[in-house]
Amino acid sequence: MSARGALFRTRGGLLVATTHALCTTLLREPRFGRDYDPWSDGGTGQAAVSFLWMDPPDHTRLRALVSRAFTPRMLERLRARIEAITAELIAALPEETDLVSGLAYPLPVMVISEMLGVPPEDHDRFRGWSEILARGLDPMLTEDHMSETGRAGREFRDYFRELAAIRRERPGEDLLSALTQVRELSEPELLATCVLLLVAGHETTVNLIANGVLNLARHGLLRHASERPKHVVEEVLRYDPPVHLTTRVALEDTELGGVPLPKGTEVMVLIGAANRDPAVFPDPDRFDVTREPSRHLAFGLGIHFCLGATLARMEGEIVLSALATAAPGLELADAAPPYKENVVLRGLATLPVRLRRG
Repeated sequence: MSARGALFRTRGGLLVATTHALCTTLLREPRFGRDYDPWSDGGTGQAAVSFLWMDPPDHTRLRALVSRAFTPRMLERLRARIEAITAELIAALPEETDLVSGLAYPLPVMVISEMLGVPPEDHDRFRGWSEILARGLDPMLTEDHMSETGRAGREFRDYFRELAAIRRERPGEDLLSALTQVRELSEPELLATCVLLLVAGHETTVNLIANGVLNLARHGLLRHASERPKHVVEEVLRYDPPVHLTTRVALEDTELGGVPLPKGTEVMVLIGAANRDPAVFPDPDRFDVTREPSRHLAFGLGIHFCLGATLARMEGEIVLSALATAAPGLELADAAPPYKENVVLRGLATLPVRLRRG
């Protein structure tokens, strides 16, 4: 796609932006916005209204409210717990194992579940909902998949409606309790925020961890994950980002790269290509963990910059560093592991490895 130009139109008529400069413009400037929610319930009157899919002023109001409960102090308190969960999961792994099912999947779902105050016995239900709702981000969905996504969204909201009622009466130290105390949040907005936190706080981190292990093992660089974890995570986010594309809509008659865009024109923001733009990243196709942290777009930009970026980075650094320390001789058991079918989220279905513990 990059070879076809900075901005080109597909056979289906969709405009695609591939350069760092154009993608930055689309993500940052207020003349472009969002107008689609893939987690809506298909018109049953209980729409998700997630602020991820909103434009100001509603986006500004909701994000500010949620940010009150999603503070750096709360996240930093999680560090020791993330380290403990990581150590337990790695210790339980057999020498030959699938790192997706054994580590990359369970860790983030346990973390976000505990953050939200979900009882441990319900964590597996969360994983099922998360997989289905993440699939709902894919624009290539069949009608059956769309129906399944709507069903999962309704089940998830029903579950949290009951749990939120309990937390209002008996608040704890968890994120859901904090959100229930934000009186300006309506119930639909609260439930939609929980859906967003589950998927954004789980699926993308699964991909970050698995993509990180795959690329580190392929290039024989795993040891660097314990020596310079921040650099490693930033390079994984640039080189093989968990989210490869998103979209923006022109909110007014405007232009992009000299191309006129009537109001309502949708443009694909190809994050994967922007992160390999040679105008910004020297030798962009080289996986270089000594590269200084860069201006990658893995977490977006502007008002929709990922609210959970700090948590995702923390989890990635902790897990990759711990794995490099515990299994420095890790080898891939499959040189070309399979990917999940999702054109938006780039993640492995399985990652078979031999740990070769030190």
